[in-house]
Amino acid sequence: MKATTGPTPLAPDTILWDIAGDVRLLLSLPAALVLQVAHPAVGAGVDDHSVFRTDPWGRAERSLESLQLWVYGGERAIEEGRRLRRLHKTISGTDSRGRSYHALTPAYYAWVHATAYPVFLRAARYLSRPLAPDDERRLYDELLQLGGILGIHPRDMPKTPEEFWPYFDAMVDRELERTAVVDELLDPRRPVPPPPGAGALLRRLWPVLRRPLARLHVFVTAGLLPPAARDRLGVPWTSRDERRLKRLGAVVRTVVPLLPERLRYLPTARAARARAAATAHTPADRGGPAPRPR
Repeated sequence: MKATTGPTPLAPDTILWDIAGDVRLLLSLPAALVLQVAHPAVGAGVDDHSVFRTDPWGRAERSLESLQLWVYGGERAIEEGRRLRRLHKTISGTDSRGRSYHALTPAYYAWVHATAYPVFLRAARYLSRPLAPDDERRLYDELLQLGGILGIHPRDMPKTPEEFWPYFDAMVDRELERTAVVDELLDPRRPVPPPPGAGALLRRLWPVLRRPLARLHVFVTAGLLPPAARDRLGVPWTSRDERRLKRLGAVVRTVVPLLPERLRYLPTARAARARAAATAHTPADRGGPAPRPR
């Protein structure tokens, strides 16, 4: 009887281990979210079932922690993938085109995952360094591996980067639209409360700080959207905006690599990287004990 193999957790030598826990992820994730909810079925699911309006900070924190587990969780990543599928089993309804949807419909579930690839590439171009062609291919292969952890069947994703781009262009042209959730996410006037646990000073200053922070958030989100998707969704973008994003990216590229590990990486990633480094320095292959910390 032929044995079946399950999904394999991502290893420390992967590109995703380098980029998925870097604080710059916080700048790129909103663009991926906009691409996701621009699909009518995904947008309707978020509109009908998400608490992003009533608990924006909590929802963002839970989503981010889940994503970190996919990449850095080892065997826990597998269980997190199963948990997410259980969570989405009850999410269904009717989208803006009158079509029935279910969150686990393979094409919809795969689209949510697929949005990571173009956004990661654009974020690398502006906020760190563009990936070489071989690294673009490695990243795509890693995202397919990650898809296995999330329960996405290989047949539901393009097999190579060459197959991905025609798929992506077709999705943009035939499916994406400016859903109600896209409108909200790209509205700098959207009311967002101060973060939970904010001190008295931040709560007092929040009405003043929220507006420029929201404008910056929407600006970076729009800039990291693929141009074809921006055009499809009617998101304005000028040559002046492009120059401003490049200047901001130059600052980010300069500053972030200088940060200490505790500030550069998100907590789950930082802990996983520390464990991996400790394991790498353990002389187990020589049969001796690990050195005592000094």
